[in-house]
Amino acid sequence: MSDINVLEHEDVPEHHLVDVKDEEKILNQYKIGKDQLPKIRKTDPCVKILEEYFDMEIEEGRLVRIVRPHSVSGVSVAYRVVVRG
Repeated sequence: MSDINVLEHEDVPEHHLVDVKDEEKILNQYKIGKDQLPKIRKTDPCVKILEEYFDMEIEEGRLVRIVRPHSVSGVSVAYRVVVRG
């Protein structure tokens, strides 16, 4: 692993790679397609750390769950689709 893990920084929200078997369930829950989700690039430091953690290349089209603290609801969950770049 690299010496610096950006996911450990206090200002970076939690990033989780969504299991492939759960992707369709999530998309159906929100009634959206992957093309409607915000994007996250394969070169994003958080994606690179996830690749190191899982010891695999994360392919384009995979989903990443981002969990942030929220003042009202406690947490805010968002999804991003991995794209080239």
